[in-house]
Amino acid sequence: MELPTPADLRQRRNDLGLTQSELADQADVSQPLIARIEGGDVDPRLSTLRRIVNALEEAESDVIRAEDLMHEDVVSIAPENTVSEAAQRMEKEAYSQLAVIQDGIPVGSISESDLVHLDSESRNEPVEEHMSESFPTVSKDATLDEISNLLDHYKAVMITQGGKTVGIITEADLAARLS
Repeated sequence: MELPTPADLRQRRNDLGLTQSELADQADVSQPLIARIEGGDVDPRLSTLRRIVNALEEAESDVIRAEDLMHEDVVSIAPENTVSEAAQRMEKEAYSQLAVIQDGIPVGSISESDLVHLDSESRNEPVEEHMSESFPTVSKDATLDEISNLLDHYKAVMITQGGKTVGIITEADLAARLS
């Protein structure tokens, strides 16, 4: 069994957004003890370390992550498809935007607002000539707070693993989860 270092404990606590006092309360130890352990000033007893690690693990299980929210079935369009095909797919799926994906990699996005100003001749042009920037990407481990911050500025967040798209989260997904 490998024991966490003081830096590991501090990093896990910070990643979870816990203060030293909150962690101390959850582990039933004092805040100054947490500070001294994280500072490397004291080596805790194994039973104390176990209580701290258990408190961190319990806090981690309460964290909502991207993999808990994402849709694995990503409705998308390829950059070489026509604008008309993108519009038809959006209408069929009742979406206001689509991810543009090439070989599993997000390369852009296209939305109804991108299509509104186009003339009829542009409808036969490839999506890549009219697409906007790609939605931001995060890993499956991204937290609800991270995703929420991104959705304040973007219409969707792509979930990738090894560079390939494995899911998507939209504002509607977040609203459904929070309600």
